[in-house]
Amino acid sequence: MPTHQDAPNADRQASSRPAAPRRVAKHRFSRRGFTRRNNLIGLTAALAAAAGTTTVALASSATGPAAANDVPQLSAAQADALTAARIDRRDLGSRDLSRIDLSLAAAQKAAVSNAAKQRTDKLAAAATLTQRRALALAAAKAAAAKKAADSAKALAAAKAEATAKAAAIAKQAAIAKQAEAAKQAAIVAAAPKIVLPTTGYHLTARFNQAGGRWAHKHTGLDFAAPMGTPVLSVMAGQVIQADWEGAYGRQVKVRHADGTVTSYGHMSEFDVSVGDSVQAGSMVGRIGMTGNTTGPHVHFEVLPGGGAPIDPEPWLRAHGLNP
Repeated sequence: MPTHQDAPNADRQASSRPAAPRRVAKHRFSRRGFTRRNNLIGLTAALAAAAGTTTVALASSATGPAAANDVPQLSAAQADALTAARIDRRDLGSRDLSRIDLSLAAAQKAAVSNAAKQRTDKLAAAATLTQRRALALAAAKAAAAKKAADSAKALAAAKAEATAKAAAIAKQAAIAKQAEAAKQAAIVAAAPKIVLPTTGYHLTARFNQAGGRWAHKHTGLDFAAPMGTPVLSVMAGQVIQADWEGAYGRQVKVRHADGTVTSYGHMSEFDVSVGDSVQAGSMVGRIGMTGNTTGPHVHFEVLPGGGAPIDPEPWLRAHGLNP
């Protein structure tokens, strides 16, 4: 170390000088301060090298201006040490920077890799979600199609059932109608073609008979019978009148197939209405005393073509009846 080299030279100079206790003490103090300063310089240089700086002003500021004037120049060894320290510090700094760059590059690479992985995971999750949605949509469409098909099938089955039921009902109705028509035909076939207008009767007045009971001569046959005895249509036909007719009281008129009209008067009630169809022997009312009459009976008239009345007796006999 330089401090150990300087000490013998200082001792030789002190031995050649006169004894001076105070100066020797002062020189010894100066030598100790120099040694301390050299050590301080070395320490400062090392610290400066470690800190990456070349200044040694720290030692001067620490010892004051007077001490700074006494600091000698650095020796070659110290300069070499300082240079080596600087080189080491620079290399250390370069290595640290390299490590920092490598660490930063690794961190950036890891961040890029992590971001890529996150993006890949996100894309995979999105693809999975899209696939699930597509599957769910396809399942929903399939379910809707199946439901529509089932509904259409059920509707077709219901329609076919309703059609079959309607056809069965129509067939039954047609059968019933045919049966009713056959029944009516049988009734018509079995019914007499002509009947007398009532039963349990006796004649009380004939056609063209004169008397104080009529304003003119009598225009028909009077069939007297108990009150309420049924009055019958003599032939099949259609009711053209069922109303009150003055002196005739309650009167019904029926037009028959040949255009002849038969009239039934003085009835106590009607059992038909205008427009009704009747058969020979169908009840049109009951024996009564309405209108101009002296007892219960039915006044029966025959009007060919609906015109003037004729004598009912020959007409009835012509149809096979004898009143």
